[in-house]
Amino acid sequence: MDWIDTHAHLDATEFDATRDAVQQRARAAGVRSIVIPAVAPSNFAAVRELAHAGGHAYALGVHPLYVAGLGDAALRQLHDALRDAIDDPRLVAIGEIGLDHFVDGVDVAHQLWWCERQLRLAREFELPVLLHVRRAHDVLAAALRRAGWGGGGRGGIAHAFNGSRQQADAFIALGLRLGFGGAMTFERARNIRRLAAALPDSAIVLETDSPDLAPAWLAGTPNEPAQLPRIGAELARLRACDTAAIAALTAANARAALPRLAALAALAAGA
Repeated sequence: MDWIDTHAHLDATEFDATRDAVQQRARAAGVRSIVIPAVAPSNFAAVRELAHAGGHAYALGVHPLYVAGLGDAALRQLHDALRDAIDDPRLVAIGEIGLDHFVDGVDVAHQLWWCERQLRLAREFELPVLLHVRRAHDVLAAALRRAGWGGGGRGGIAHAFNGSRQQADAFIALGLRLGFGGAMTFERARNIRRLAAALPDSAIVLETDSPDLAPAWLAGTPNEPAQLPRIGAELARLRACDTAAIAALTAANARAALPRLAALAALAAGA
């Protein structure tokens, strides 16, 4: 079985002493592709270098919790980084971008300013998006509609999705897939588990968000991509289907959401 981890921060400092071993364990577990999203201009180079060194994919963008104090100069830096990397087959999306209204005291207007401008960059460079969204699903859906998603937008993934079924349907209608990971493995996460069980086959992709969002059996310790097959097995159980079918389904959905992943797979096969 081949698995795709659509969201893992392999550049995180938690992996500084174990990064090679983490990647080896992922390969041994059958995780063939890992998408590494940037969170700020300060790690644009790191995620690109790590993707190339490890045979992974990456995304460039500014996370909503990292936009404080950043303005036009940082936006130009992102634009220039995308321009310079647009012919790099390992660049598969703009991300991690979006909105986070969960954290107290954030400047929601500034987050929206950044989100809207990064969506414009996604249209300009014809790339899908990796979206972060917490307690802002309706506001982000409205921003996506204004930016043309559902009518020519490039699609993408709403990672670690935790909205309602109505909000899930709205994001799906906008051409997005929804990311599920470790949170789905907790019995008390009833809403996430209901969504994971009931959403259309075409809507679901898998992720770890490593080193965050550890599954139930790793609670309190760093997550890593090697956990993806076991997370996928829990998704298979919730959907009453075969684990191999879930691996194939979610990998196909990941490649549909991030089309450059399919080209990378073809490139690897020909290597």
